[in-house]
Amino acid sequence: MTQFSIRDIDPATAARLKRNAQRKGQSLNRYLQAALRKMAVGEERPGYAEHNDLDALAGTWSAAQARAFENATAPFADVDKALWR
Repeated sequence: MTQFSIRDIDPATAARLKRNAQRKGQSLNRYLQAALRKMAVGEERPGYAEHNDLDALAGTWSAAQARAFENATAPFADVDKALWR
């Protein structure tokens, strides 16, 4: 395999790349490999389509975050019958 060294990455860019990798649950090396492949070839992994859905979020909230979300969105379940006559 070929190896590359990239020098003089500004601190803000480096921090953002590290956060993105962490958010995806990947090492920085794996994240950069996928990003470079996607940029060069147009796909993240050969044979896999990119999805723009919420699957990556599944299971990432803590129980407290899930309860807070449920509490915050509970009023949306109430139906104002006067509006639906």
